[in-house]
Amino acid sequence: MQAPTFFILTALAAQPLHGYGIVQSVTRLSDGEVNLRPGTLYGALDRLDQQGLIAVDREESVDGRLRRYYRLSDSGAAALAEQAERLRRHAAAAGKQLSLRPGTAGGAA
Repeated sequence: MQAPTFFILTALAAQPLHGYGIVQSVTRLSDGEVNLRPGTLYGALDRLDQQGLIAVDREESVDGRLRRYYRLSDSGAAALAEQAERLRRHAAAAGKQLSLRPGTAGGAA
């Protein structure tokens, strides 16, 4: 799972959001490392919807423009949880290997 997908699903884990809300949330959650452009965002949302990982929650008209809200589906929540666990395992493996590095705390001098 690519970082933008991971952060889009993460952004939708707590509540349904519209496109701009997703962009803001992803930027905040990634500490500014992932900045989604509209084309990237909406392409990803279409793909995630087709995969059943997200769904349209509702649509509303704001200032004459349609605002579509997306929500995380149950299968999207399962995929996100699986990816988060995978990342935890990988981070733990990296931490363990780094602790064995000579000249670091816990490693041989």
